[in-house]
Amino acid sequence: MKNALVSTLILAGLPILLPAFAQAQDAEALFKSKSCVACHKIDSKLVGPSYKDVAAKYAGQDGAVEILAGKIKNGVMGDWGPIPMPPNAVTEEQARILAEWVLQQK
Repeated sequence: MKNALVSTLILAGLPILLPAFAQAQDAEALFKSKSCVACHKIDSKLVGPSYKDVAAKYAGQDGAVEILAGKIKNGVMGDWGPIPMPPNAVTEEQARILAEWVLQQK
């Protein structure tokens, strides 16, 4: 009986967890499909900072998603050194998805 209850609770939670898992996979696929991979890695510096460093810098900051999405879409210069990040060919929605994903890297 106890095992049946646990199984039922696990199965009931899957519809909640699966969309979040799918969104994370979609965001990572989006990252890999754009020019981001030329300059960024998740856990180590390449040309630009690692995404873990970016997430740490913006942790707990109000409006971090919007700020980062704007930088992804429009480019930025001077935040991480002298090498500028050029504007990226992404939609507003894609920039937001990428920003949310980057900020989840810990």
